[in-house]
Amino acid sequence: MNYIGNRKVRTGQVVSDKMDKTVVVAVEVLRRHPLYKKTVKGTKKYKVCDEGNVCRVGDRVKIVETRPLSKEKRWRITEIISRRESTEAESVEIGKK
Repeated sequence: MNYIGNRKVRTGQVVSDKMDKTVVVAVEVLRRHPLYKKTVKGTKKYKVCDEGNVCRVGDRVKIVETRPLSKEKRWRITEIISRRESTEAESVEIGKK
């Protein structure tokens, strides 16, 4: 785990930006199964404060723990590591064969 002072730091991917000033970030964790010793992938979702509404779905971000901002928000974005490449929607022609 990374820390800034006493605060936890996580890196994850934005999975939802539908709320105002809030995004949902999925953080993936790899851990060993206690009995079978196989690496198991787990995902935890955090509600994160995005004050300027700058994050979009697919962005890779670094989040840091903070004081409670609302009922479920306890994290804020410190930096956007990488942006998702914007792809234009492909038009699908219906009815042509």
